Amino acid sequence: MELRKRVKLSKLEYDLGLSQDAPTEGRCSSNMMWGTATSNATPQGCLGEVSLLGGSGNCSGSGILLWWPWRQCVSMAAGLLLAGLLALTQAWCVNAIHENLLWFSQLTEVEREISFRTECGLYYSYYKQMLQAPSIQEGLSDLIHDNLTESKRTINLLQRMNIYQEVFLSVLYRLLPIQSYLEPVYFYIYTVFSLQAVYVIALYLTAWLLSGSWLAGVLTGVWYILNRVDTTRVEFTISLRENWSLPFLALQVTAITCYLRPQLTALQQKVMVWLMYVTTFCFCLTWQFNQFILLVQALIIYTLDCADFLTTTQVTTLYLVQVSGLLSVWLLQFCNSMILGSLVLSFIVAVLFIRHCQSGLKTGSLLVRLGKLLLHSAMVFLLTITINYLTKKALQLKSDEHIFKFIKSKFALGPTRDFDASLYLCEEAFGLLPLDTLERLAGTLLLYPYVLTLLLLSGMLAVATLQKLSRPKVGSVEERKGAGEGRVVTFRPDVAYNLLHTLFFGLLAFSTMRMKYIWTGHMCAVAAYGVCGTELWTLILNTLRCNSKVLFRLVRYAVPLAMIGFLYYKFWPKLMEELSELREFYDPDTVELMTWISTKTPKRAVFAGSMQLLAGIKLCTGRVLTNHPHYEDKDLRERTRQLKPHCLAHPSHSALC
Repeated sequence: MELRKRVKLSKLEYDLGLSQDAPTEGRCSSNMMWGTATSNATPQGCLGEVSLLGGSGNCSGSGILLWWPWRQCVSMAAGLLLAGLLALTQAWCVNAIHENLLWFSQLTEVEREISFRTECGLYYSYYKQMLQAPSIQEGLSDLIHDNLTESKRTINLLQRMNIYQEVFLSVLYRLLPIQSYLEPVYFYIYTVFSLQAVYVIALYLTAWLLSGSWLAGVLTGVWYILNRVDTTRVEFTISLRENWSLPFLALQVTAITCYLRPQLTALQQKVMVWLMYVTTFCFCLTWQFNQFILLVQALIIYTLDCADFLTTTQVTTLYLVQVSGLLSVWLLQFCNSMILGSLVLSFIVAVLFIRHCQSGLKTGSLLVRLGKLLLHSAMVFLLTITINYLTKKALQLKSDEHIFKFIKSKFALGPTRDFDASLYLCEEAFGLLPLDTLERLAGTLLLYPYVLTLLLLSGMLAVATLQKLSRPKVGSVEERKGAGEGRVVTFRPDVAYNLLHTLFFGLLAFSTMRMKYIWTGHMCAVAAYGVCGTELWTLILNTLRCNSKVLFRLVRYAVPLAMIGFLYYKFWPKLMEELSELREFYDPDTVELMTWISTKTPKRAVFAGSMQLLAGIKLCTGRVLTNHPHYEDKDLRERTRQLKPHCLAHPSHSALC
């Protein structure tokens, strides 16, 4: 496939309006993450409510009150308006780039379908299949009893693959009165691009919640758009599962951030728990690798629990939200055994069981507590491995063993010439993160504040953790919470969670390049929090011995505005140039091949070849396949291994192999 230059048709322009956040005058001291606390009582003059968007405490009406001061209403409206503008900008940008790269509106139907490369074409084919079915019921029946995707086998696609989003969109397209003016393919891609808008809004809200200023959200959105090469690849991999799931993961992180804020009312906590469940469910439903992402998240929760940053209720709730989301998807996927055999479920069961049996874990001196934590972690690890091994033996589960083979081969812990592992290792996307990624991130001023914020918060987290572990404790966290503990260093749990989230997924991104898209979006929110939050500037101004209130507020708002102005001045012309570069899709050989297959071969003909090409054959011609890119099945992997030598031994079949 080539992307050839074509005649320039028009210049695409847009304007992004930014305004400064209203001052946060009158905010309580509890809005600072690093400080002193004498008790859990509400500070004098502050109201006992909490604003979901803003500081963690509130004074003189900064909470959710019946009558807000007009200044705060204007600030809130301006922040939400800018969130919507940035979200629409991102959706518009990826749509414009997709159109400009392919000249998608002028392509024939077969050319449009060929542009859905590799597994993207396979997933889109089921959307097309549902629309071509005589009825919704027959379409669902064909998916549940499919004999076209794998020859000589009838499989349940709703159980095997995460394609409920294609089913939902096809049903929605049938029901909505839009068939006369919106083609099915545009309904599909516009939905995916709209999820990019949701992604930006989620990151925006996370930065706003952490910093208490929507100016951080603006900076997050601008960074996400300017670093598009490293934050998303949706414009040329539309149907990829991660493009569906990552916006829901970002929303889940926003809900967790809000849930971990102090002084939430009982109603607000219930709302956040339901939001966490819904977003976790949607994330798990749309990506087959959900269990591995949730495992990393469960390890983050476990770390915060061991360091005593979360209450017992919060930890249990977060674990149960994960379990509920996974089990809900397990039911929808016709009791998919891969979910029951996941490491994350085994880990959560092990943690909750040992936590219940092991009392006095958070009591004693520093050395005693460290010893208890080491013993506790060893017991959790051993029980997790035991539960997972027994579960997989009982279910005879081997669907995900290729993932562990890949991990072992990648880190030289197992054979490097294993066929399944080699299929991943030969792909650039599963290699280490290239260093030029960091160069691009530094070029947009994202890397520098991110690293500085990371170092500062990590040091503060380490000090706070040591202080918590060093204090002799009696009773549960809830019992101590209202008792008063003297002057202690505090670290907000919502900040602690986001810090560990970016650290853990940053390590994952460095080890596997494909996972960088989970990290870089959240990276924008953390860096913006560092620039617009209070902690970094408090430390710098205290070091310079000039920490006056006026100077603090001036620097906190002037610096992010100056950065946004610099980014606009430097990168706006480049963005406009990129959006004005017009190319077109050109792949006559593949078009000819698909046309020949459609017109010259029987409808029940079976095709073998490379997994990438066969996905296109399935979409464009509807012919029967021997194998395909969705690799989470042991029998399919064995079939692919058997086919590969055959293709290499017959050069005449190179077009299909």
